[in-house]
Amino acid sequence: MDRNEADVTTAVAPSAALTAADRCDRCGAQAYLRVELQTGGELLFCAHHAREHGDKLREVAVTVIDETHKLA
Repeated sequence: MDRNEADVTTAVAPSAALTAADRCDRCGAQAYLRVELQTGGELLFCAHHAREHGDKLREVAVTVIDETHKLA
């Protein structure tokens, strides 16, 4: 079957792991939480601000990557 159209997929590439270069948008500390928003943007938070704003962030998030387990 010949197709002239490009195949389209809705699959989303996984986000890269957070590194020491990723900084909290609130205070500049190392980020351990990445929130991908419904609007297409993303926010990064340290563990402290992730706990402080976590419930609200999950309401507006498409994806939450939580790497706070790295602190243990």
